[in-house]
Amino acid sequence: MDDQGLIQLFITAVGNFGFPIAITSYLLLRFEKKIDMLNETIGEVADILRREAKK
Repeated sequence: MDDQGLIQLFITAVGNFGFPIAITSYLLLRFEKKIDMLNETIGEVADILRREAKK
């Protein structure tokens, strides 16, 4: 395979796989932030329930 064919193969591979990888990475980062927020909220609710149960 000559250099031109190798370059074309590389460009095709990036075109086929680069976009899905970029979208997946973006979504994982967004979901990670939301999951962290949910964990904090669940912790706060658990603390409130513990305090209310002691009364």
